[in-house]
Amino acid sequence: MSTALFHMTTLAVLAVFVVLLLGLWNMMRGTSPNTSQKLMRWRVGLQFLAILIIMAFFLLNR
Repeated sequence: MSTALFHMTTLAVLAVFVVLLLGLWNMMRGTSPNTSQKLMRWRVGLQFLAILIIMAFFLLNR
């Protein structure tokens, strides 16, 4: 279980990073502000999920 949570944590952090880069790229290009806002909302949701997974990882590895 610990290994699975470790890999899920890694994937969650990578997903947050990718969505952050996509949002910043979209803002720098100056295209649709709606798309930028949607990507930033996705980032916040993914960050919440990543934090929950990290908390579960630490609680189960006490």
